[in-house]
Amino acid sequence: MDVIRSLDVRPSPAVPAAVAIGNFDGVHLGHRHILSFLVDQARREELLSLVLTFSPHPGKVTGGGRIQLLQTEPQKLRRIESLEVEAVYLLPFDRKLSRLSPELFIRDIIIQRLNAHVIVVGENFRFGLQRAGTVSGLRDLARKYALTLYPVSPLIREGEVVSSSLIRDCIRRGEVEKAQRLLGDPYMIEGRVVAGQNLGRGLGFPTANLDTTNEILPPGVFVTTAIALGRAMPSVTNVGTRPTFGQDRLRIETHILDYTRDLYGSSLSLLFHQKIRAEKRFDSAAELKSRIQKDLAVARRYFERHGLTEGT
Repeated sequence: MDVIRSLDVRPSPAVPAAVAIGNFDGVHLGHRHILSFLVDQARREELLSLVLTFSPHPGKVTGGGRIQLLQTEPQKLRRIESLEVEAVYLLPFDRKLSRLSPELFIRDIIIQRLNAHVIVVGENFRFGLQRAGTVSGLRDLARKYALTLYPVSPLIREGEVVSSSLIRDCIRRGEVEKAQRLLGDPYMIEGRVVAGQNLGRGLGFPTANLDTTNEILPPGVFVTTAIALGRAMPSVTNVGTRPTFGQDRLRIETHILDYTRDLYGSSLSLLFHQKIRAEKRFDSAAELKSRIQKDLAVARRYFERHGLTEGT
């Protein structure tokens, strides 16, 4: 898959394109529904399948930077590539672009720069200055510029529209099982293992401490799969402040079952499967140790039933 960060560059060979437009944060089941339609339609019409998305996310520019994203950019690109999309444009998003009218966005970027013959969007798609562009307005522009427009209906799961905002809320509440059903895969964060305070080791449960750029972290204690050094391994992860030890800084600590190798400096990915419990303060280290043993037993039963999950 070609990843292009400038509209001055076109994939080679330069052919007419079917273009899906959106932020695609999380590349959840609803997004996959849109992108699978894009790929199928592009193949049917012998067009280039191309995704136009934005870097940074528009909410980082026009929303005061408050939005938290479900994926890092590399995670997002890997997921899009897995759907057999041929090219992705990461359009640099800034204040100037945010002030572009819907018609100029379609005419100058989608048609003139990307050579789009087909546009694929979600039915709730909004674009252009102050998000004034709607699918209804896009239909008018498609007729004006002889484009074919395919609005794709939202995907409904468990009585709700699958959306990035819904999944963000699930993860913030620690509802990782529901998030997985909406994402299509376990929620994943990744980063590098850094030195900790060895509190877990002192209890007999050494942990890998993860430093991550992922922005949304589920609070609590979870059954997880840890992926490091090319291996997927069963694990239990605590995301919290370790109140038993009077800590106050958020940490991500993973105990890998039946594994003692030093992972300092290694890349580590965590897939969240099931919440075991909320983090709490225990009256003693012995009480905490007893609770951790129960957490590990929960994890072992989980993996006996489900096996390990490889990350993507």
